[in-house]
Amino acid sequence: MTANVDTPSPGGLPADHPLAAPSPLPFALPPFDRLRTADLLPAFEAGAAQHLAELDDLLGRELPAAQFLDALESAGQLLGRVASVFFNLVGTEADDELRALHAEVAPRLAAHSDAVRLDPRLVERLRRLAEEPPADLDPEALRLLERYHRDAVRAGALLGPAEQDRLKELNAELSALTTAFDDALLADTNDLAVHVADADDLEGLSPAEVARARAAAQARDLDGFLVPLVLPTGQPVLESLRRRATRERVHAASVARGGRSGPHDTRPLLLRIVERRAERAQLLGFADHASWVVADETAGDVEAAAGMLRRLAPAAVENARREAAELEELLVADGEAAPLRAWDWAHYAERLRQQRFAVDAEALRPWFELERVLVDGVFGTATALYGLEFSERHDLPVYNPQVRTFEVSDADGPLGLYLFDPYARDSKRGGAWMSSFVDQSRLLGTRPVVVNCLNVPRPAPGDPTLLTVDEVETLFHEFGHTLHGLLSDVRYPTFSGTSVPRDFVEFPSQVNEFWAFEPDVLARYARHHETGEVLPAAAVEGLLAARRYGQGFGTTEYLAAALLDTAWHRVAPGRFTDAAPEVVGEFEAAALAEAGVDLDAVPPRYRSTYFHHVFGGGYAAAYYSYVWSEVLDADTVEWFAENGGLRRENGEHFRRTLLSRGGSTDPLQAYRDFRGRDARIEPLLRRRGLSGS
Repeated sequence: MTANVDTPSPGGLPADHPLAAPSPLPFALPPFDRLRTADLLPAFEAGAAQHLAELDDLLGRELPAAQFLDALESAGQLLGRVASVFFNLVGTEADDELRALHAEVAPRLAAHSDAVRLDPRLVERLRRLAEEPPADLDPEALRLLERYHRDAVRAGALLGPAEQDRLKELNAELSALTTAFDDALLADTNDLAVHVADADDLEGLSPAEVARARAAAQARDLDGFLVPLVLPTGQPVLESLRRRATRERVHAASVARGGRSGPHDTRPLLLRIVERRAERAQLLGFADHASWVVADETAGDVEAAAGMLRRLAPAAVENARREAAELEELLVADGEAAPLRAWDWAHYAERLRQQRFAVDAEALRPWFELERVLVDGVFGTATALYGLEFSERHDLPVYNPQVRTFEVSDADGPLGLYLFDPYARDSKRGGAWMSSFVDQSRLLGTRPVVVNCLNVPRPAPGDPTLLTVDEVETLFHEFGHTLHGLLSDVRYPTFSGTSVPRDFVEFPSQVNEFWAFEPDVLARYARHHETGEVLPAAAVEGLLAARRYGQGFGTTEYLAAALLDTAWHRVAPGRFTDAAPEVVGEFEAAALAEAGVDLDAVPPRYRSTYFHHVFGGGYAAAYYSYVWSEVLDADTVEWFAENGGLRRENGEHFRRTLLSRGGSTDPLQAYRDFRGRDARIEPLLRRRGLSGS
């Protein structure tokens, strides 16, 4: 029954507003079938007002510490509901109306966050509790108190009024700038999709890939074919395209994103972001933005993080140069002129893999059909390790018809919902990610609703979705984040699931990648989509050998991006005041040269102008975290191997000591609880062929 629209909800919204109260759907899944973009701004405004009112009421009372923390964690639920829906939709359904709302709301939310964290009454209450923590607080509550107090100090609670006012201005401006960067990047990525008139220029692509390119062109009312771009520098089609000129066109489009004068130029935004972040860091007492960020990560110190990158770089570059020399021989043998170019690398690396390891990546696609990979591979591994069961629900609303919903349970009953959104579309930002609509919390009685988003090209009607090897790995990786969210078992929502330091959050997902190409797991899902034939043993051996090849390129392109991120965020304020857009390219070139990773044939995984992770996402000064987490990951993989691999007992131990804890305990202590010691770097060095580093 629909409530009367004149009856207000406790949040100040009409009672029939789709977000006014917790969703009555299973697991509080948002009511996407009732939700419209026009509903979001009123919900934001009501949620922010309600949150401030709840905070005002709480700070007007003297409660015991445990009750105070419970009330603090329980406040702002309406705002949390609308924010989780909104930001997920911005990443997946960003039409003009939603992008405009994003630009309006982002700075207002930043201001609201400052109003809460810098409320002097809250700061004083937290200070008193932190200085003399009550003896009756359990470890998780004590950690929450420490978290709140540390966040307040890092947010500027100790600054004077004038400094706080400036800090609020900076936070609001940065929120607007990063939103604008993200919007410009999405628009330019769509605009720069490569239009090909002649099918011959797509020589090397499979019939299915050509059909997808034709369908992509038709979707934009274009003749011929269209090759959309994915987020990183490297584009998957470069492996197969035989015509060097076409490869160069695709690569040129990829690296041009955000770097052209016009409405989608991200360079002015980028420079202003760097300036404002540097000013904010100094205002907060840090030398630079990187120092401010890393002080709150497990690395603890920016030199520790940057030092690891620099330690790995020389050996990685040496390996990349050796690989380049091999590939250039193939290029010249084809009658092409040296030197090997960036747009040649993927093509000839794939050719070398075929020759040396008898592995043709394109020929493997028929064994990697999406449904089998998801159900028999990803889900099957989660069942074997953690006892999880997945049941698809067709009775629940979704935000896009392409999204699938699964109820997840274990021996103790239902755990939560898993949403799967695999296909690329113009409204969806590039890359792949996990996010949540509802966080697990024993305090709030909520169970997780998580989503995995990929950007797999949608096949032509009637064709199966056949994945590349990289797409298989990405799916396993993102599902590792999903497991972190689904298996969370914490009291406080602040600590739920993936709410851990940025340089720890990639660890569980990287561990889950390991299972994708384990022979026992491959045997479950790598079956020909037409015949059901298991991937032959020789192909498995070749695939595993081929995956070990190319670590020089892979490590160097990653390190180049990570070192570039660090360089941008170690500058002092004033460096780029009134700088011309061309300064971006000059700074990037100098930073890569100084780090010793300036190989023309191995560009950074992300160049500055389309580095969404750090200028539009949450990885600013923390892109190093992938390799930092990989130290833990590689050491963990050795533990699984030492203890029998894909065994239920192993999964339960990993779940109990690490995955379930979220941020409720020190992450490195959780690792010690799991491993029995600190992680060692040697497994990572062996994996990446850097044992001499």
